[in-house]
Amino acid sequence: MKPQPTARTAPTESTVRTAPNAARRGPKPNPDTRNNLVQTGLRMIHSEGYSATGIQGIVEGANVPKGSFYNHFESKEAFGAEVIDAYFDRGEIKLRALLCNSNLAPLDRLEAYFDDLINTFRTAKYARGCLLGNFSAEIADHSDLIREHLVKQFGAWSHFFENCIAEAQKQGAMGSQLPATVLARFVLNSWEGALLRMRAERSAAPLNDFKEVVFRKILT
Repeated sequence: MKPQPTARTAPTESTVRTAPNAARRGPKPNPDTRNNLVQTGLRMIHSEGYSATGIQGIVEGANVPKGSFYNHFESKEAFGAEVIDAYFDRGEIKLRALLCNSNLAPLDRLEAYFDDLINTFRTAKYARGCLLGNFSAEIADHSDLIREHLVKQFGAWSHFFENCIAEAQKQGAMGSQLPATVLARFVLNSWEGALLRMRAERSAAPLNDFKEVVFRKILT
């Protein structure tokens, strides 16, 4: 007699195993869309402020569906943190170009850097100021995530100043022997304060005062 075929048991949920690297259903987040959202948000937040800039306005400005925002960012707070990093990344190009130029003396590099920034703010009619400072004034008290990113980027910014100041001290180009770290933080803190006053007065006077004191008295 011919043997009868064994009946097959239908697979159950417990016997089905999903491959470890199985692709997630749905479209993958597009990195170009992410960058578009960040750059659009950066411009809007710098112009209007964090609180006044809504997600709907950002996606409309980026010309993407609102659902795309949440494919890339868990919340507006997480988005704001990425905007801070993007703003510093953009500014770092100028920092490296001017402050790492070994053809100039270190303090000349630093002064040229601030001259360039002052010209930029003059062109912008002394509006908007520094996005890191704006976030600090508006959001840092209310978001640990935002504050942590601000601390990180202020520290990186200050480190560029520190390197110039330490090099000038090593060359004997300045008499102050205060630690370069302390002097660098003071310079950055003073600059941020001058920017706030600049916006209030719509004038370069606070920036010029900053330069006069820092480069004629502090870093000498």
